[in-house]
Amino acid sequence: MEQDMNLNELQQVRRQKLQQLCETAYNPYEVLRFERTHYSTEIIKNFEAMEGKEVAVAGRVMSIRGHGKASFADLKDQEGKIQIYFRLNDVGEEKYAIFKLVDIGDIIGVKGEVFKTHKGEISVKAHDLVVMAKSLQVLPEKWHGLKDVELRYRQRYVDLIVNDDSRKNFIIRSKLISKMRQYLDSRGFMEVETPILQTIPGGAAARPFITHHNALDIDMYLRIATELYLKRLIIGGFDRVYEIGKQFRNEGIDIKHNPEFTTIELYQAYTDLRGMMELTEDMIKYLAKEVLGTELLLYQGVEIDLSKPWTRMTMKEAVFKYAGVDFDQVKTDEEARKIAAQKGLEFDDNATKGQILNLLFEEFAEENLIQPTFITEYPIEVSPLAKKIPGNPEFTDRFELFIYKMEIANAFSELNDPFDQRERFEKQVKAREAGDEEAHRMDEDFLTAMEYGMPPTGGLGIGIDRLAMVFSGSYSIRDVILFPTMKPRNAAQTNEGRESVVDFRENEEES
Repeated sequence: MEQDMNLNELQQVRRQKLQQLCETAYNPYEVLRFERTHYSTEIIKNFEAMEGKEVAVAGRVMSIRGHGKASFADLKDQEGKIQIYFRLNDVGEEKYAIFKLVDIGDIIGVKGEVFKTHKGEISVKAHDLVVMAKSLQVLPEKWHGLKDVELRYRQRYVDLIVNDDSRKNFIIRSKLISKMRQYLDSRGFMEVETPILQTIPGGAAARPFITHHNALDIDMYLRIATELYLKRLIIGGFDRVYEIGKQFRNEGIDIKHNPEFTTIELYQAYTDLRGMMELTEDMIKYLAKEVLGTELLLYQGVEIDLSKPWTRMTMKEAVFKYAGVDFDQVKTDEEARKIAAQKGLEFDDNATKGQILNLLFEEFAEENLIQPTFITEYPIEVSPLAKKIPGNPEFTDRFELFIYKMEIANAFSELNDPFDQRERFEKQVKAREAGDEEAHRMDEDFLTAMEYGMPPTGGLGIGIDRLAMVFSGSYSIRDVILFPTMKPRNAAQTNEGRESVVDFRENEEES
């Protein structure tokens, strides 16, 4: 039995079978195509209409159960799985001999008749078989039994073969993006593309990745956000634009962060934060209904109800509720720093009142924001691209949406005053000079663009990976990114990881 053999022996047996197949029949890698007529789920869902009919199915063998001159195999395609019945009298000696060389993981095509076994399982009775690729590696049966959990992310191709839950995550993600496009396109938004390689990274507080363009002999940066280029398009006269794309930030990796991630940013002229708030709530509810068929989501054992009106509170209200600090009574930076010290927080010696407020929010409030919640009125110190609140210049017209402790979306009434924008950029430059590597750089071209006149605009950014986490119930961002960033292993560690795969084979019985 396979589980009683070590990896090298199993691999050798599979290679011997491949050689035997090539010598006695044909080389499977020379097969050019197979005319599939149906997927597995199509046959199963329409069995009454398809019983007795001829079909051609193709996919990967996931189990084999032999009974002398008759055998069963489970064939998995991108839609699901169906049982195949191989009998010597039906396929003939030559094809049955080929089937005996088939291993779990091989790619095969089968032609046969749809029927139901005496145990009631819908199956295909094979009369023809073609092997199209040999699996020379051994598949694990259950990923949750792996000693090395990260192997799922390192070898996503194997994860997708054996882990149906993982496949579902990425189907949900794909539908999420498709329906997001559909929603925005139907409302007059135009999808655009902006540069990934930039000479000045802007639009977010983050450290960029640096590369070098040889022909121009200049350093360039992978973008950290699409914001400043999309605003240029608003200035250029496109009233509603959006971009779905990768962002790159040279930061740490955890369950909510990956250095390469996907966002959607959209901008709409002649609206503001309130318009973005309405759009955000309406769109996410629409996506839930279209992708999942419900506005009640189960995330980490907690029911998230999207159907009710979403909570709205200011950052000061959240800090008062969850940290017990009334910032309306805090008048100076020194008072704010004293409160932060009493709360046991670490902060810079020159931290401002607004920075301390944001720090208290992150430390005490975020973890309590389970149901969808809009947090509004962010300090100007942490919002260099958002418009000031009229009559309250210490705060900006900004919101962040939180669901289950995670920031999902970020939106502004966009700053369109070029004088104010220059002043804020200058403060960011000073912060960089003081050692803040995430502070914004001066972007003179963007300031020139603003001087041509930018209409009142609402802007919104949504982290697609995090929204996919919520929709799929995934604990880690790596569960919704097909190929997350991983530190390379050396050859010895990789081989060690492969050995752990073999320990969890299972024999399956016919249903």
